[in-house]
Amino acid sequence: MTATEQELKEIVKQKYGEIALQEVATNKASCCGAGGCSTEVYNIMADDYNELDGYATDADLGLGCGLPTKFAKIKTGDTVVDLGSGAGNDCFVARAETGETGKVYGIDFTANMIEKAKANAEKLGFANVEFRLGDIEDIPLKDNLADVVVSNCVLNLVPNKKAVFAEIRRILKPSGHFSISDIVLVGELPDKIKDVAEMYAGCVAGAIQKTEYLNLIKESGFQNITLQKEKPILIPDDILGNYLNAEEIESFKNQEGGIFSVTVYAEKEALSKSNCCPPESGCC
Repeated sequence: MTATEQELKEIVKQKYGEIALQEVATNKASCCGAGGCSTEVYNIMADDYNELDGYATDADLGLGCGLPTKFAKIKTGDTVVDLGSGAGNDCFVARAETGETGKVYGIDFTANMIEKAKANAEKLGFANVEFRLGDIEDIPLKDNLADVVVSNCVLNLVPNKKAVFAEIRRILKPSGHFSISDIVLVGELPDKIKDVAEMYAGCVAGAIQKTEYLNLIKESGFQNITLQKEKPILIPDDILGNYLNAEEIESFKNQEGGIFSVTVYAEKEALSKSNCCPPESGCC
């Protein structure tokens, strides 16, 4: 890992450690929890979880950019892994789908978030939801464990996205799948936004091009790649004004493309007769 990658990860870890200690209302009134940066009292990224079973208000810090668990095709008894699980919101929604016979793991590299998530799970009495401190570039779970992987507005914060997709493929069972909500770009962000750490931790400046993102999934060996949802992210002028002058704001708003929230589905290949066991064993 380069020094720059490590520095970016430390920025994100520090920022999300601070977010874990903030009041829920403060997070929801900011841009992806990055601070009270807009006079518009709403989160510019997040979707509404209120209609989903398992939704826990105390676990929703307003840090997401989609509803991956809504699209994840989770079945009763499934093992589900949430990458960048925060205070546990998507884990608890997943638990409502997989039921008492399933298992849900939440992985987060911020100790304060793990503590908050564990407290929420204990309060809800969920014995089959487990939170582990770990880096999603090196997931602390065994191979071929998960039926489903979900993640909500996290991969764009990780410098080495290729490593994350390799880890997702490793922990998924054959024929397992993921549903991931993330931020992608069409066209280029102004350098003034891209280079500001506050915006990086606010889910925007770490994003890559949509075509690059989808190609990365394909190159990682996944199949049946499907764009389940796509919506534009419109940043209020008072946020842009912290980084750009009036002329730059106008240019940015008039450029083709922009910032988008996408939810992407893909599958790991099934286990074939040629690779499930030695031919002479007859087990296939």
